[in-house]
Order: sequence, then structure tokens, then C-alpha cells
Amino acid sequence: MLLRVRALLFWLGFAGSVIVFGLLVAPLLLPFGFHRRYRVLSQWTRFSLWWLGVTCGLRHRVHGREHLEQSEAAIVMAKHQSAWETIALQQILPPQVWVLKRELMRIPFFGWAIGMVDPVPVDRKAGRRALEHLVEAGIDRLGRGLWVVLFPEGTRVAPGEQGKYRIGGAVLAARSGHPVIPIAHNSGTFWPRHSLAKKPGVIDVVVGPPIATKGRKPEAILAEVEQWIETEVARLEGRPVP
Repeated sequence: MLLRVRALLFWLGFAGSVIVFGLLVAPLLLPFGFHRRYRVLSQWTRFSLWWLGVTCGLRHRVHGREHLEQSEAAIVMAKHQSAWETIALQQILPPQVWVLKRELMRIPFFGWAIGMVDPVPVDRKAGRRALEHLVEAGIDRLGRGLWVVLFPEGTRVAPGEQGKYRIGGAVLAARSGHPVIPIAHNSGTFWPRHSLAKKPGVIDVVVGPPIATKGRKPEAILAEVEQWIETEVARLEGRPVP
């Protein structure tokens, strides 16, 4: 019961902050460029992580930060187990844009704010055209020095489960030649899907070494990413390594 109450307090503060940033702060940033917008709007994620620690006792630690010291922008492929990583990665990684479902752009307040930091919205029903849009927009963002973040499984999966890894991010990597940074974590252990309650503790985030992409086929890149992420997630969860 106490965990539910604490989680409810978190969601109340979270929802209020979305409204404040989406309705009041975001419009004031319209005259400014990407980096000013990003710097201000990313304070929302800083507040959210702080508030999560205060209300739910949930914090995180990062292993492998040295792998983020890249001289060029990278493509990040991360495990997706909860909403937590969509907040936390914005504080862990360099300035970034996200590959996301187009429908998210229609969410009041949240969608308005996220639209101001140049995401790459994808219409999953568009098939090949969606892939080409992802690659074209992704190369544009990388060329501007922005990191591109995506979840190759496409949706959240519960701890101990694995979704099908989609090829889009690997195609972007192969065509752009930019390195891939894989990220594993165990957020689903503390922030379960379809549950209000959040368990107190420390989420472990592991940043993997850069994966070279130049001259490689997308299938080979994706296989290496998948193997690294799933092996590391299994280790974090105390399961046999696949």
C-alpha cells in the first residue's frame, strides 16, 4: 500500500511538471535554437529523476561512462523495459534526439515540448517509407552533432523477456558510418510494466563500448548489438547468459 501511495505522489508531481514545461516553458523557447531549447527542456528530466528519488526511493548508477566520450555523434540502441529510461537517458547521454512513434507527438503538453527538440517521428504503418525517413532524418541529426537514440525492440518488454530487434537503427548506422553505443539496464525490475507501484533501489545502467559500423551490413551490426545488450541484461538480472 505504501509503495502505491509513494508512486501516486510521484505521478502527481510528474504530471504537473509536464504541464508546466509543455504549456508554460516550451512556448517561451520558440525564438531560440536547438541547444538552448534542449538545455532548458531537459531540466524537466532532471526534476523527474530527483522527484522519483524523493517519492519512491528509486535512483540509478551508470557504468561505462567513458564509452560516451566520442569525438563524433553516435547512435544509441538501448533496452526498453519501462518509461524510466526515456527520462534518464536524457541526463546520461550527450545532447540527443529520439526516434519515436509519431503518435507520441499528439500527446498534449508532452508532445508539444518534445516536438521542439527535433525528434525523428516514425509512422510504423508506412513500411519502407518509414525506414527511409528514419535514415534521412537520422543522418541529418548526426551531421549536426546530435546523438540519435532508439529502442531496437520497438516497445517495452518485461524483465527476462526479449522482443524482436528491428533493423531500422542498424540501417541508419550502416549508411551513416557512425558508431553504435549499446545500453543495457534493469529498470523493469524496479519500475514494472502495467503497475502503479515502484520499488525502491538502484537501477544499474551499463554503457557498452562503441560498435564500429563502417563497411558493415545492417544485419551484422544488429546481431552484435542484440548479443551485447541481451548478455548484459541477463547478467544484471542474475539470469543465465544467453
